[in-house]
Amino acid sequence: MNPLPALRIGVRVPPCDRADRLVETVRRAEHLGFDDVWFPDSQLLWRDVFTTLTAAALGTDRIGLGTAVTNLATRHPAVVASAARSVAELAPGRFTLGLGVGNSSVGPVGLRQTTSAAMREGLGMLRALLDGHEWEFDGFQGPVRSRLRDPQPHVPLHLAASGPKNLRLAGEVADGVILLSGVSPRTLEGASARVREGAEAAGRSVDDLPLTVSAFCAVTDDIEAEARLIKPICASIAQNGGAPFLALAGIHVDVPATVEGVYPDLVHAEDWDTAVDICSAWISDEAALLFAREFCLFGTPAQITERLDALHATGVTGVFLQHVGSYDPPTDLIEAVGTSVLPALSHSARAKAGQR
Repeated sequence: MNPLPALRIGVRVPPCDRADRLVETVRRAEHLGFDDVWFPDSQLLWRDVFTTLTAAALGTDRIGLGTAVTNLATRHPAVVASAARSVAELAPGRFTLGLGVGNSSVGPVGLRQTTSAAMREGLGMLRALLDGHEWEFDGFQGPVRSRLRDPQPHVPLHLAASGPKNLRLAGEVADGVILLSGVSPRTLEGASARVREGAEAAGRSVDDLPLTVSAFCAVTDDIEAEARLIKPICASIAQNGGAPFLALAGIHVDVPATVEGVYPDLVHAEDWDTAVDICSAWISDEAALLFAREFCLFGTPAQITERLDALHATGVTGVFLQHVGSYDPPTDLIEAVGTSVLPALSHSARAKAGQR
């Protein structure tokens, strides 16, 4: 078996400010040694993701750039193909197109999330157009065959997934997988197994697929205090069918399908303190602490480094870190991880290389 490539450490930066200002955040991440910056896409919550990516591409030299994630519901696949091509031209070899079902893009405008069948077709259309092939569109007057001028065939298409259908789909057709299950070994094992099933069904090897895991992160000596802040995240997971996964970690919660007083949703609440207070009705401090320890990367630099090493040993090839909050850049997280965790992780990797 070939040795695993070095673990890529990324950070999620919401397009919550003017693109020219956010570039400074991205440059700082690049300077501190982060491998990737991932930008989410939600047209009412943030600035346009591809505008932000364009500024980041022009303002950096090395760091990987990606969407985590855009969607094929509010954006037609042909529009996404053109936007992806345009960014990839400005950052050759550095851009990854991450795709998902929609979530905060579709909810605020009353659209449905993309089904697995529609995602399969959309991924096929994206790949064909980016590779320069014609695609037959269902026009209102009949089929229309068209192609993308000046294609960009080397844009990796990564699919974000948490449910079994999309996990298998990712293993079958995507160039990489973004796992939305946190860093819990129990849930990661199940998610990876579904990806492997999809890959094997398509005659592919899961070892050839980059596996990126998203995780909330806090560098802290006081996990209890930080854990209380992620109650809305825990509540949202329970609210959206994730209660069985939480139960595996001993977290037993029952959150109503609708929670009043939080806009636009629990994960992206504009008033985070209020969301924490509201969610305290269902998520106790003890449950939040269990969630932080099992699913998140909370702790001292040494503890986080140890967790990252353990993740890498399971076959995970990348992690992108998230801070709590959607409307400010993760400046503090970038500084804390970049100055304490990344050097320790690099030292750990060098030590292991010396032992082989």
